[in-house]
Amino acid sequence: MGFAETFKALSHPIRREILELLKSEPLSAGDIASHFDLTGATISHHLNVLKKAGLVIERREKNFIYYELYTSVLEDIMTWFADLKERSGDENE
Repeated sequence: MGFAETFKALSHPIRREILELLKSEPLSAGDIASHFDLTGATISHHLNVLKKAGLVIERREKNFIYYELYTSVLEDIMTWFADLKERSGDENE
């Protein structure tokens, strides 16, 4: 997974909303879907894009799959941005 997949995943407002929902607690796909007026297949598609980008992970518990926010990719991006900012700050001095 690369930054391109991550930025693509973050570019869609529904996926950003899903990440907001997962900030506070892991949720099942049904719990996530209950916040939207979308089909289950559409929610599943958005969750798959987020998983592929490494932004969420799934955990199976009995008959349910719970989705959790996975922040290591976001931390990598923030580090990359901080490094860019630091480098550009050095050039402006």
